[in-house]
Amino acid sequence: MASDSEPRNPPGAPPRHRRIAYELIGCGLHGHHLAGTGAARVRPEDAPLVREGDGLRWHRCLRCDAWLPLRPPEHPEREFPPGRDEVTVPLRGKPLRDRYVLRLIALDRLVHFLVLGVLAGSVLLFVDDRARLRGPYYRILDAVQHGVGGTGGTSGHGFLGDLDKAFAAHASTLWVIGAVFAGYAVLEGVEAVGLWFAQRWAEYLTFVATVILLVPEVYELTGRVSATKILTLVINIAVVVYLLIAKRLFGLRGGGRAEQAERDRDSGWQALERVLPSGR
Repeated sequence: MASDSEPRNPPGAPPRHRRIAYELIGCGLHGHHLAGTGAARVRPEDAPLVREGDGLRWHRCLRCDAWLPLRPPEHPEREFPPGRDEVTVPLRGKPLRDRYVLRLIALDRLVHFLVLGVLAGSVLLFVDDRARLRGPYYRILDAVQHGVGGTGGTSGHGFLGDLDKAFAAHASTLWVIGAVFAGYAVLEGVEAVGLWFAQRWAEYLTFVATVILLVPEVYELTGRVSATKILTLVINIAVVVYLLIAKRLFGLRGGGRAEQAERDRDSGWQALERVLPSGR
């Protein structure tokens, strides 16, 4: 049974369909988007935004379509609720869904940017300090190995083996590795910024870069399988499928025109009137 504080339908309004939607997430994070709460009077043509009944004013959330009962304002800010040209309809439907999904991918790319940036910086700093660190590294390694009854030196495997290879590698090789990490970090950073602002070019860039990286990720699984590698592969495959199918890249499912038409259908007053007619 609904509580008194739960949004309900005003008298004369069509029933509101209950469903889990991205609009509910938006209202949960930012609050309901109401219009005309400071108006002194309500006209019949204001029915899509606000209605009166049971001694209350019922204001429609322009994001999730919930109706919230409020008392008329004691000190009105204007005579009537704003007209269509004065109201900015918030994102809803597919545009809102795309914002959350793309920003989730952008956060994933941001993590890649930070990790790769740290790796690039570490490699480049290691090149400059390698000569100074070589002596202490081998002295500490020998002390540890002899202290546990070992024979000293490295086995060529695991983390210590990787460190030994790094000290033995040519400086130019390490510079190339650091530059590759840095370049990849910049690429991930550009993807993150573009996806955060829902840029079409960023969707294509992310798709191409992710598809290319799927090859080494699959190859690594032929050697040693780990939960991290599998999770990374699954996430990247999901990103590729979403961008290709849902975002209609490369002309798929009608391409950019169909994508824009779908966004227009779920934006502005057209979406408001389709979901909940004024009941005139």
